[in-house]
Amino acid sequence: MTLTYETVDVFTDTAFGGNPLAVVFGADGLSTEAMQAIAREFNYSETTFVLPPSDPAHTARVRIFSGKREMPFAGHPNVGTATVLAWGGEIFGKPLGDRLVFEEIGGLVPVSIMSDGGRPVGAMLTAPAAFGTAAEAGLDEVAACIGLAPADIRTDAHRPIIASAGLPFLVAELADRSALERSRPDSGHFASAPSVVPIGAILCYARTGGTDSVDIRARMFAPIRNVAEDPATGSANVALMGLLASMRALPGTLALKIAQGVEMGRPSLLMGEADWKDGTVTATRIGGRCAPVMRGEILAAG
Repeated sequence: MTLTYETVDVFTDTAFGGNPLAVVFGADGLSTEAMQAIAREFNYSETTFVLPPSDPAHTARVRIFSGKREMPFAGHPNVGTATVLAWGGEIFGKPLGDRLVFEEIGGLVPVSIMSDGGRPVGAMLTAPAAFGTAAEAGLDEVAACIGLAPADIRTDAHRPIIASAGLPFLVAELADRSALERSRPDSGHFASAPSVVPIGAILCYARTGGTDSVDIRARMFAPIRNVAEDPATGSANVALMGLLASMRALPGTLALKIAQGVEMGRPSLLMGEADWKDGTVTATRIGGRCAPVMRGEILAAG
């Protein structure tokens, strides 16, 4: 068995920015345990394995692993995997167009390829699940988890709340950019706060008012998921897009530019969209550019 891989930085057009991803090919006969071991070896937030689809009408079956577990869905792994496939031009003997469909535990994930000058440069996914919200979280608990005072969290638009478009996150709006920059994950509070523990991940964001050429600045902390901070979290930001669209009065498409990873030295730019009609968020999308970094072979497959 020969396993090959490519790594790509997602949500950036510059190598060593964005969120790194390893994309592994040739793992058809590999066990789940071996895939998990390979993901731990890469030690990225996620690693994907591209397998033949169950339905030939789809592009591929994609399995996504963090360093600790298999994920039903995640954002930057889909964007990065689709872009790597588009650069190759074909998969499993079939040419690729500009619309791909991945089979995942969380459902079918449609992905559109972004091109510039006829060359693929990135991708935009449509979330596999309908947008929804669940319970609100305690204001004091969320503030303690991210090292801030309760007054640093805005509640006029929404209180800290669980939102999901395929993977749940606690979403909290902060008062301003200063609060965002001061935020720090406190693993002890993450592990003990009753309204935080079941989700284990907080996306905090601040509106920019159009400064920095973006609409939103965001950070995502999940220390009890073994991710102290993530440089770009597509699944969290696609949930954020659904949440923001759900608060709009007029139907249409909300489109926002979101910067993440700036405080980590891995700046990322995510392009978010959400459709709103008749009081319902009907679709959420997240995408961005990708930069190639490495390719090679895995010699110990397990």
